Amino acid sequence: MALIVQKFGGSSVADAESIKRVAKRIVDTRRAGNDVVVAVSAMGDTTDELLDLASQVAPLPAPRELDMLLSSGERISMALLAMAIHSMGYEARSFTGSQAGMITTADHGSARIVDVTPVRVREALDEGAIVIVAGFQGFNRDTKDITTLGRGGSDTTAVALAAALEADVCEIYSDVDGIFTADPRVVPLARKLDHVSAEEMLELAANGAKVLYIRAVEYARRHGVLIHARSTFTANEGTYVLGEGMAHPRHAKKETDVTDVTGMEEPVVAGVAIDQSQAKITVVGVPDVPGSAAAIFALVAKTGANIDMIVQNVQSASPGRTDISFTLPKPSAAEVLKVLTAEKETLGYENVVHDDQIGKLSVVGAGMRTHSGVSLTLFEALSKAGINIEMISTSEIRISVVVRNDDVHEAARVVHSAYGLDSEIEATVYAGTGR
Repeated sequence: MALIVQKFGGSSVADAESIKRVAKRIVDTRRAGNDVVVAVSAMGDTTDELLDLASQVAPLPAPRELDMLLSSGERISMALLAMAIHSMGYEARSFTGSQAGMITTADHGSARIVDVTPVRVREALDEGAIVIVAGFQGFNRDTKDITTLGRGGSDTTAVALAAALEADVCEIYSDVDGIFTADPRVVPLARKLDHVSAEEMLELAANGAKVLYIRAVEYARRHGVLIHARSTFTANEGTYVLGEGMAHPRHAKKETDVTDVTGMEEPVVAGVAIDQSQAKITVVGVPDVPGSAAAIFALVAKTGANIDMIVQNVQSASPGRTDISFTLPKPSAAEVLKVLTAEKETLGYENVVHDDQIGKLSVVGAGMRTHSGVSLTLFEALSKAGINIEMISTSEIRISVVVRNDDVHEAARVVHSAYGLDSEIEATVYAGTGR
C-alpha cells in the first residue's frame, strides 16, 4: 500500500461537477489500495473575488483579517470535497491548515512553513479515512493566528504534507497533462516531458513557467519528495520531477540496468519559459565610481523589491557616467521609483526611466553545461524573427533575454522550434489557466 498526496487547484474544483469528478479520482486512488491525503485550493476564482470584496470594504485591509477571509475559500472546497467522497461510500475527513499541523511564520499573506505536525492526519489515515486538507494556509504558534502562504501556497502545502508523512509521491493536478517544453497556450506544439530534473524545474518555475510554483519545487528538492505533475481531466501519465539521485518510478520497476533517469544523458534544452510580470528600471547617468551601484541597490532593498536581472553599461555620451538597468516585479516598480527619485541628488544620477512593456524569455537545460553553441541558437532564432534583445542574463543551465512584451510570444515559438522541441501534434489544454 502506497501513501499518495494529491493536490487539486482552483480550476480542478471550480464547480459542483468538477468537485464530483475530483472526488471520483480520489476514490479510484483509494480503491487501488492506496492511502490518500489531498490538499485543495479554493474553488475557481474565489480567492480573487474575496480580494476584490475586501478592497471594496477597506482600501488597505488589515493583514490579519485578510488572511482570515482568504483562508475561508479553501475551507469551502475541502468540506464540499469531503461531502462528495462521503456520498460515494468512503469516509473522508477535512482539516484546516492549522488542524493538519501546518506551522508557519507570522508573516500574513506570505508566511513560510517552519514545521509540520500532522498528528490528526495520521490518526485519520490509520482509521481508514481519506484526508482532505485546506491548502494555502497555516497557523503561527506565537500569535495563535491563521496565516496564508501566498502564491503557490496549495502546492507548497501538498509537498510539505508529503515530506512530513514520507509519502511515496506527491501528485500535483492541473488542467494540462504535465510539464511541457513551453506553455502550450503560447506554443501549441509544445511537447510534454516524461521527466525533468528538480534543478531544471526550479529554473523554469523561477522564470515564468506556471504549472508548478518555485517554493513547492524547492521544498520537494530539499526534502526528497517525488512530484508527479498530472491532469485532473485525464488518466494520462504526467511528468515526474526528479531530485538528485532519484529514480523514475516506471523505470525503477523494470529489471534493467537503467533505474536512475537523472543519471542518463540530459537533453540540451528542457524547456522555454516566458515571464510578462516584470518591469525594467534604468538609472541613467550614474557616476562611474566605486559605491554607486551599492548606494542604488541599498535603497531598492529597503522597499523589499525582488530584483531579477541587472545590466550596467558605460555611457559613451557622458564620460565618467554609467547606466544601470534592472528588472523587478511590476507591482514593486512604483515604490522603487519613489525612493530613487527622492534620493536623486544624493545618488548623483541624471535621470530614471521606467518601462513596463517588457517580456522575459528563458531557455533552460542541464545539458547546457556540456554543449557549446546553445546561446548562438537562441540569438540567431531571434535575429531571423526580427526580435531585438534588450538585456541578457545567464546561469549554468539558463539563458534569459528581455524583449518587447509584444514580441515575447513569437519569440517563444521561434526559439522553441530552433531547439527542435516542437511536437508533431498540438498540446491539449483542458481548461484555461495552467493551474
